[in-house]
Amino acid sequence: MLRKIFTATLLFTASVLAAAALDLPEPMKPARLVNDFAGIFNPVQRQALESRLVGFADSTSTQIAVVSVDDLDGTAISDYAARLFDKWGIGGGTDRNNGILILVKPKTAASRGEVFISTGYGLEGAVPDALAGRIVDYDMLPRFRQGDYYGGVNNAVSTLMGLTRGEFTADQYLSRHTQGSGRGGLWAVLGFLALLALLTGGSKKGPRHTITSEGDVARAILWGSILSSGHHRSGGGFGGFSGGGGGFGGFGGGFTGGGGAGGSW
Repeated sequence: MLRKIFTATLLFTASVLAAAALDLPEPMKPARLVNDFAGIFNPVQRQALESRLVGFADSTSTQIAVVSVDDLDGTAISDYAARLFDKWGIGGGTDRNNGILILVKPKTAASRGEVFISTGYGLEGAVPDALAGRIVDYDMLPRFRQGDYYGGVNNAVSTLMGLTRGEFTADQYLSRHTQGSGRGGLWAVLGFLALLALLTGGSKKGPRHTITSEGDVARAILWGSILSSGHHRSGGGFGGFSGGGGGFGGFGGGFTGGGGAGGSW
């Protein structure tokens, strides 16, 4: 136990010293959990997300901070996230270290978009690195590619809340996505075959109507895709959270153990 505390203290000290060499932003004032320096959310989205995160922090003590920046100062996003995490002290204190940072650098004409989920030392069991990577892949990047930053972040927040509250396990989360994609492909095939049977009459005595044009093929594919989308479950929607509570009182002094994962688009 003493060895873990000593190691964590060394990591924290090293991170603080390294952060001093970076041009890291200071938290916005008054204190808040959504620090949108890059302006990726509109005011309504920003307030809705803030309310969810404040309510969650009030009820669980786990702090999920969302930060957007225009530039990473030439640093890998994983390093930038870890240093920002420790500088701000995200989490409910050094006795718990139960903070999570979602860092987003939006895509521009001159640079790719990047995102990273950094986890506090005390949450590495609930959200291991590999799982953080799947949350980025499943919940965030598909929305980000469409320019929907709020949707992607909100999806990830829903998943992280559910995992840290124990509402579902990592295996259940991964299973839902795997099974959802499998069913989608199955329904697409079944839809195509069903329409094909209608077009050919489905009779051994001879077809009443044959597929004679590219338009017929296109219609068959279209119906397959409609049936597929109707039975596909999108990620990130594991229960709602109305939010609430008072204003955010500030970060508690937690630090990260260096865990997390990210992606780019």
